[in-house]
Formats: sequence, structure tokens, C-alpha cells
Amino acid sequence: MTRAASSCPLGPEFDPFLFAPIGAEPNGMPLSVLSALARIGVDPWQEAARLTALSEANATQAMAALLAGRPDGVSGATSDGTTAARLIALLPRRADSNKPARRGALRTEAAGASLIAGSAVLVLILFALMLGMQAVTARHRPPARMPQARAPTSLTGLPGQQPRPAHPRPSNG
Repeated sequence: MTRAASSCPLGPEFDPFLFAPIGAEPNGMPLSVLSALARIGVDPWQEAARLTALSEANATQAMAALLAGRPDGVSGATSDGTTAARLIALLPRRADSNKPARRGALRTEAAGASLIAGSAVLVLILFALMLGMQAVTARHRPPARMPQARAPTSLTGLPGQQPRPAHPRPSNG
């Protein structure tokens, strides 16, 4: 069995289309567009991008042809044309439906916008963490030690001697 490897990893804009059910397997499990396209050797993401670039009528016709080529044993409640129209409606909308979408430009713009947004969020999170760490370390830092004051040398004598008072007491005498 040939594995369909995507050379064009796209964002989540095609997920509603790719993960939409198109029928049921003989064991009752739902069959998604993604699985059906992969089974017939078509890259699901590239096909979704290609169908998005087509007009709605052409995309529906192309999808109906793909559905007609799906593996045997899959039961669907509706005809391939009705299912294809339902699935094409799940593809992302273009601003101008008369012009085909520029696949590379759409992907590049979306990737650039998400990269910028992601980078900005990451910078803000890192900044907040740095401020938080600074606040935590400032609260838990021990107070600065003041150097202990030494007694003036005039008050101290030799070792073993009692310190002399700074002012002699007047004698009562």
C-alpha cells in the first residue's frame, strides 16, 4: 500500500473538510475525507488546497469524481454529487470567488501571520516570567548586613584590661 505523504503541511483551515464523514465502513466506523483520499493515493492537504482554488461548481464536480473512486464497501446515505457539494461547502471561503485562490500566497500569509502572533505572545510570556522572577527574588533576598561598629580605640585598653570610661567621674572628696 502506498502512503500519501504530504509535502505541503497546511494549517487547520482545511480540518472541517478533511475530517468530515463521507460514509460508513462495513464495520460501522465513519470514513472521513482524509482517509478516503489517502486510500486512493491522493494527498489530502494538497487536494483540499487544489479544490479551494477551483470555482465551487468545478470543485464539486472534482470532488464527486474522487468520491466515485473511493474503496468498495463504503456505504453512504446520499449520492456522490450531494456529498461532494456538502463537503465543498466546508472548504475555506475566498474573498473573491470568481478568481482562483493563490495556494502559495494563502499558505505563506497564514504562516507569516501565525508566526508573528506566536512570536509576540512568546515575547510577552517571557517578559512576564522575567518580571515575576525578579519580584520573587527581591522578596526573598536577605537584608543587607551592616558592618558592625567597633568601639573607638580610646575606650579599649590592652587585652584583659577593663575599658576606661570616656568621662571620668568627679570625685567626692
